[in-house]
Amino acid sequence: MEVNDPGSLTPEQARALFRAGLRVPTAGWCAGRTQANLIAVPRDHAYDFLLFAHRNPKPCPVIDVTEPGETTAALFSGDLRTDLPGYVVYEDGVPVAEVTDATAYWRDDLVAFLIGCSFTFEGALIEAGVPVRHIEQGGNVPMYRTGRACRPAGGLAGPLVVSMRPIPAGLVADAVRITARYPAVHGGPVHVGDPAELGIADLDAPDFGDPVEVRPGEVPVFWACGVTPQAAVTASRPAFAIGHAPGHMAITDARDSDYLVP
Repeated sequence: MEVNDPGSLTPEQARALFRAGLRVPTAGWCAGRTQANLIAVPRDHAYDFLLFAHRNPKPCPVIDVTEPGETTAALFSGDLRTDLPGYVVYEDGVPVAEVTDATAYWRDDLVAFLIGCSFTFEGALIEAGVPVRHIEQGGNVPMYRTGRACRPAGGLAGPLVVSMRPIPAGLVADAVRITARYPAVHGGPVHVGDPAELGIADLDAPDFGDPVEVRPGEVPVFWACGVTPQAAVTASRPAFAIGHAPGHMAITDARDSDYLVP
């Protein structure tokens, strides 16, 4: 299934394609519309996750939460079980299935959290002339587990996950300034420069997503990433959870401009 201009689609059109089985990273899709990470946990674990997000707001900025069992959200009028391009199902912290339709795994006690996504500010970067390499290359953003621990909460603990975009050295200050104006979707970067300072050994071997070219004169810039909750699931081993496939986001009804602060 080929999509010639995914940026021109509405959220409804994109969701229909995903519901029909299209699996594809969503960077650059539905221009101007906010994308979100998904993590759904049983009601008994929802408070722990909400506390984890409160204590780690940079990687886990919550933009919407459902009631137990609900399959839509205020910001997402589609079906959370079918209208993302990919899901990962966890049992005891272990990925047991990767699917394009999570209906068979969805439970009546699941509380779904939508977490802000750095794709939200990529349009602003491009408009300002700051390159976004994974979009240029038609791939998924590279994401890395770091050596930095998140602040634990209840039964949840785990490492900070970051996304990386190589930025020309002369544009790094612009990238920091632009993204800092989107605090509800990760905001400014958590690190600029040497990946080893984050405990990342090899930029060409991301834990999630695709490697991208870092050209001469470019600096790797790292933003907190909404895959962090799934890293906490893997580390803490709760009995059950469902997350989005990294980079395969929930395209919400909200607009990127809703999260821009003066």
